[in-house]
Amino acid sequence: MSVTEIKRKILQMLLEAGKPLKREDMAKNLGISVPTLMGHLLGLIKAGYISTPDKTYYAITSKGKEAISPPKIDQKRAAYLLRAVPVDKAFHFYTGIGQYMGVFANSLTDFYKKIQTINVKSIEFHVPRRDFELWLQSLGDTELATKIGQIRGMSLSGENLRKKVYDTVKLRCDELESLSRGLSQT
Repeated sequence: MSVTEIKRKILQMLLEAGKPLKREDMAKNLGISVPTLMGHLLGLIKAGYISTPDKTYYAITSKGKEAISPPKIDQKRAAYLLRAVPVDKAFHFYTGIGQYMGVFANSLTDFYKKIQTINVKSIEFHVPRRDFELWLQSLGDTELATKIGQIRGMSLSGENLRKKVYDTVKLRCDELESLSRGLSQT
């Protein structure tokens, strides 16, 4: 079963609660009606992602936790995520529609280095449009794309936005580089 955005939100809410939640409270928190929520809950129960420990209460199962957790990254996958891509697959920086800066990043490492020095207007242009997230997904790093999406929701701007994006991508690259170095030692 593919986990839609609303189902992911339901699972995330149950995970963060750490205890069974009442369906009325869940519907209110999500801003949807109880009947709409019930349709999603039934699908999640059928998939084994949630259980009903009590009549109107729902809890996430271990299978549900697996469904929303990022995939485990092994050494080979880490090296793959750090790879350089051809120019046509690289991230090209703009400051506005049709305003190409003539700068591109062809790997995650190149990307965070460019984020550090690129005109901040470019970062402010790309973040709300989800451009960074989509490019990171195209590279195969959905975990990092999700983290950038969370930054988008923070409504940061200027140097605060640059720092947050830079720190997030740099930390991810450091993690991946550490894993990929283990690959070359075997």
